Amino acid sequence: MGNRFHIGIHRNSENLHLRLEGDFDKSSACELLHTLQRLGSGSRQIFIHTTCLEHLDPFGRDHFLHNLSGLKTQSLHLRFTGGYAAQMAPEATAADPE
Repeated sequence: MGNRFHIGIHRNSENLHLRLEGDFDKSSACELLHTLQRLGSGSRQIFIHTTCLEHLDPFGRDHFLHNLSGLKTQSLHLRFTGGYAAQMAPEATAADPE
């Protein structure tokens, strides 16, 4: 599945937008975590758009949520949008269906 995954990256003034495309599995979760670690600091809000995801593997989601706590999430203001927003967002994070 992982080779069908891509993260579209767009930054505007103070916000970072990450558009997830394809299939989200454990490998995709690692890629998203790495992207958040690398690009997340200094962003007022980080929008993770899930509208273009075709499949959300439960193991990938669990891996993402488990390892998200390893990032400095206090300084990352994450907002999830799209059809998989509620499934991907940690409990204390905003999820906005589109």
